[in-house]
Amino acid sequence: MKKLMLVVAMSSLVATGCANMTNAQKGAAIGAVAGAVLGKGTGDHDKSRYAWGAVVGAIAGGAIGNYMDQQEEEFRQELAGSGVEVIRDGDNIRLQLPSAITFATDSTVVSEGFYPVLNDVAKVLNKYNKTTMIVEGHTDSTGAAEYNQTLSVNRANAVRNHLVGQAVDSRRVTTVGYGETMPVADNNTQSGRQLNRRVELRIVPNQA
Repeated sequence: MKKLMLVVAMSSLVATGCANMTNAQKGAAIGAVAGAVLGKGTGDHDKSRYAWGAVVGAIAGGAIGNYMDQQEEEFRQELAGSGVEVIRDGDNIRLQLPSAITFATDSTVVSEGFYPVLNDVAKVLNKYNKTTMIVEGHTDSTGAAEYNQTLSVNRANAVRNHLVGQAVDSRRVTTVGYGETMPVADNNTQSGRQLNRRVELRIVPNQA
């Protein structure tokens, strides 16, 4: 209890006495204070608690929002005119890749003409390495549901493999296939089906 009261008191001093610090810097400082007080000691376990405190402080200070703002802006610059839609979703970023420009019809091989676009995605990912990515495959409702499910998984894996080939850490990228289960448009129209055939890259801040 005494340690907790000390953390609160010292954190208040940091928050009110450092007017020139950004919110993120204040958060990191508060986290460091918490880690130092709660994790006081010399063992590895104590050191890990110190590091954990600093991370939590940075998150509390709004660092994630700023980090994702910067990454979003770089995605928009790199992908301008590519056909990829950049969508902000809270602290997450979604990149929507229409399958018409990413894959040939009924193919799970990434079109060679789309390589430069994925290379640009990889470049931004490698610069902002405090995020992870989920590659989501989607199809329209044409054909058997089981076939569409397999197609969505294989397309997601193809995108992931290309990104990993561009030096993106494989541990940062996971894949999932949704088949025809998550349409964004009417499958009864040609234009709707074209929108539903897509791969989405969901970039998520790493809060570990």
